[in-house]
Amino acid sequence: MAKESIQAIKEALLTVTDATDERLASWREDERSGVQQAIKQWERRQLAKEKEWQLFKEMSQFEEAAYKKGHRLIAGIDEVGRGPLAGPVVTAAVILPKDCQLLGLNDSKKLSAKKRETLYNQIQEQAVAIGLGIADQGVIDQINIYQATRQAMKMAIDDLAFTPDYLLIDAMQLDVPQPQESLIKGDARSISIAAASIIAKVTRDRLMEEYDELYPGYGFKNNAGYGTKEHLLGLEKYGVTPIHRRTFAPIKDMI
Repeated sequence: MAKESIQAIKEALLTVTDATDERLASWREDERSGVQQAIKQWERRQLAKEKEWQLFKEMSQFEEAAYKKGHRLIAGIDEVGRGPLAGPVVTAAVILPKDCQLLGLNDSKKLSAKKRETLYNQIQEQAVAIGLGIADQGVIDQINIYQATRQAMKMAIDDLAFTPDYLLIDAMQLDVPQPQESLIKGDARSISIAAASIIAKVTRDRLMEEYDELYPGYGFKNNAGYGTKEHLLGLEKYGVTPIHRRTFAPIKDMI
């Protein structure tokens, strides 16, 4: 009887999820180096999935604690864009279903752009509700970045299709009626806040790509408005744009 081709085994391994699968024992006895390499790749994938599951469980602890207290609509809230010289601060509020399985959730800054886009789409598909809040540079200059962020977070809560009964917020306290928990580095500790971080990050990056077309020469598509060398050189050459924050240095010294 002819042996299975190495390609056929590779394709079959993509469907194997159980380490006790009888086929694995058979393939491990196959002396062909291509088969052994394929098995090692499968083992690495399984290990990575196990680590993702472990991280997901660890990051679900705050949501689980809230469920035990009787809360059902738990919103994670985060912001993106407090530090840039240009563009808005964007916030998101995300209510995830209790049984969601969004492996890979983490602080959006720790994820590749491709991974963020993938998770963004998965969150859009699985979330109970998603709300967005945006405070532009005019609001930031008028009431300062901290207050603008708080205002945008409350906008994101109001934008939700369902009113949350508990809030998990990344390093911020809000004057809203719902009970809340402020978590330092919450986007790396809570699945709900991580989901909000990803939604806010992808939304803001897309906005800055649009601004890059409106105001070429500053590299907004690459730097998202942060003070990179390309951005600072653009300021020197082209001056201040309508989306620059006039209360931020070095902008305020240029007007």
